[in-house]
Amino acid sequence: MKLGLNFTTGLDLYLTTWKSTDDPSPGDYSFKLDPHGSPEFFIWKQSTKEYRSGPWDGIQFDGWSLYWSIPKDQCDYYAVCGPYGICNSNDSPICNCLYGFSPKSPQDWNLRDGHDGCVRKTSLDCQGDGFVRLTHVKLPDTSNSTVNERMSLEQCRESCLNNCSCVAYAPANISGGGACIIWKSDLIDIKQFVDGGQDLYVRLAASELSTGSTGDDPNKKKQEIVIFVICIASGLLLLVSSGCYIWHKKFKSHSIKFSGRRQLSFDLSLNALGPTQDVYPQDERNGGKELELPLFELSTIVIATDNFSIANKLGEGGFGTVYKGELEDGQGIAVKRSSRYSLQGVDEFKNEVMLIAKLQHINLVRLLGCCMQGEDRMLIYEYMHNRSLDTIIFDKTKCALLTWQKRFNIILGIARGLLYLHQDSRLRIIHRDLKASNILLDKDMNPKISDFGVARIFGGDQIDAYTKRVVGTYGYMSPEYAMDGVFSVKSDVFSFGVLVLEIISGKKNRGIYATEPNLSLLSHAWKLWKEGNSLELLDKSMGCSYSINDVLRCIQVGLLCVQDRAEDRPHMSTVILMLGSASTMLPSPNQPGYCSERSAIDAASSCTVNEITMTMLAGR
Repeated sequence: MKLGLNFTTGLDLYLTTWKSTDDPSPGDYSFKLDPHGSPEFFIWKQSTKEYRSGPWDGIQFDGWSLYWSIPKDQCDYYAVCGPYGICNSNDSPICNCLYGFSPKSPQDWNLRDGHDGCVRKTSLDCQGDGFVRLTHVKLPDTSNSTVNERMSLEQCRESCLNNCSCVAYAPANISGGGACIIWKSDLIDIKQFVDGGQDLYVRLAASELSTGSTGDDPNKKKQEIVIFVICIASGLLLLVSSGCYIWHKKFKSHSIKFSGRRQLSFDLSLNALGPTQDVYPQDERNGGKELELPLFELSTIVIATDNFSIANKLGEGGFGTVYKGELEDGQGIAVKRSSRYSLQGVDEFKNEVMLIAKLQHINLVRLLGCCMQGEDRMLIYEYMHNRSLDTIIFDKTKCALLTWQKRFNIILGIARGLLYLHQDSRLRIIHRDLKASNILLDKDMNPKISDFGVARIFGGDQIDAYTKRVVGTYGYMSPEYAMDGVFSVKSDVFSFGVLVLEIISGKKNRGIYATEPNLSLLSHAWKLWKEGNSLELLDKSMGCSYSINDVLRCIQVGLLCVQDRAEDRPHMSTVILMLGSASTMLPSPNQPGYCSERSAIDAASSCTVNEITMTMLAGR
């Protein structure tokens, strides 16, 4: 089998995955040989580079071994540490800047996100510049480099020094010592190996080289720093230990027992949330304050969850897996642990930490802290004894636990939580993924809204926003958001209306109806309303312990919230007024969203009881 570009015919030979195990049409991934620069293999996901083998060094591809699977670790993902960053999977965090460089976005680096990379501490002036040598590394992406196969290493160095645009050089053929690679653009996708790899010579300004580096090996300076720190630390160890012991004894009775926790300071300037944010209020962008949030040690979480045992597993979601745990002080916790294949990434993780840490309301889940170590990213919440709402209302046995009064209290609690997000908190927040599985219930069945990974912030006078990245769950998304990417507080109102009808009926919006298999819950509720038979929507497991007027009022409020036109839906302040006042006259609802007649083709298709969290990615 041959791979690569045939320069005679112009035919590019490469491998492409199947669409699925039973669909041989071309899939998203391809394995190609890049002929530009020094030859190297790439794995592409559509038009995005996912993996790079490292260039051919005359003997082998310097990132390859005989038997392998890729990616092996986080450092195998392309450009995970950005320009002038170096990735080492044995370090924590895995990303560090090259010697003479500093993080471009310190806030993101503190949150273990190195994609923005590093920038020079001192700009090159082409006078007296030198080089620092990196050993045992996978060379940067050579796609935009220049290769000269007749140049010795010393000639390569001189050529780079004489060209003010040159930022690094390296030998291209380690077997014979000849050939030279020169980079004139950002150094991207550098990985540190324990053994193997090649030497890379990175250009630095004279002032950086004069600070103590030999210009050959930055590891020597690192070793000197480590020795100095160890000496100082040894001298202060006894004093610090004694001070900590005295402090602990003195303030033990006045302190909260955070076993294995440290304090993590976040800059609340919303720029720290990263570039994928759709909306930021101007006044929040400039007036950041420091927030201290407990940062749990990984060892503490491992002990609390019995090493993430299957017995403590509560469920799985887009972020990853959720585990039950108990701290040494007896406090119950729920741990959301991201996985390598999580649908939600660093941006969603930061978004949830930054948002929910600032919000406090009886109907919002409380964030106790977070844990970040290596590839592990975890959020630690208060434990909810009754788990999520969907595990009860959609269960034929457990649903009997919810009397009408409890269901009404849950509806009212969710409404109050949304009102706080939309109007009463310091920030106006659109949740964007309100659904039954994101409503948690404490031991008294009080509801708490959770999962703020895709939430967005609106400015004081902002009404709606548009996004190309539609995230949410079918069945709960408003029509204007699902179809056009337009979201507002009225998008959350639509999701709330769906929840109200699900809580009353005990059925999923996208569930199966035996008599009319293509009928959604919204269509079914609307049909019963027009016929004057709305009470038929009521969950039969409640028996007769309900007020007919209260049930009909809640159904009408639910239908008002799911009207097709966003401007027809009420605000949450009006919703709470309608729910709490029996004397308030309610307007008649218009047709809900997604109630249009289906085509004959649609009618032949099957329905599913599963929920799908949808993310549509658009190019930057």
